Amino acid sequence: MGKKVIRKSKNTDNTSDLLNVVVDAMHEKKAENIVSLNLSELKNSICKYFVICSANSHTQVAAISDNIEDKVLENLNEKVWRRNGIENAFWIILDYGDIMIHIFQTEQRNFYRLEELWSDAELTQYTE
Repeated sequence: MGKKVIRKSKNTDNTSDLLNVVVDAMHEKKAENIVSLNLSELKNSICKYFVICSANSHTQVAAISDNIEDKVLENLNEKVWRRNGIENAFWIILDYGDIMIHIFQTEQRNFYRLEELWSDAELTQYTE
């Protein structure tokens, strides 16, 4: 299954551009099982999208996070609003307002199963 492109909304925001840059940055660092959850149609959602991926080590989780921040700044001139989990790199969360990025070590992702918690959201899988 190839990379699916999210249609750009009629809004003047750059959510779809941000989504594409994030997914590309994840691919560059060999993230696994990359998915996005479209939360925009769900009542009381905290953002428009969750983007989730897995990695096999602390080092790779941190590298993916760093690459996302670098590529978003370089391509869209946006800085991350908030970040959590950098200290231990089991699960790093990057908050870009409309998009919340979750970078898990595989074991933690299997434990927390965010995709199941937000199962009403439209899920898109990304492969290279």
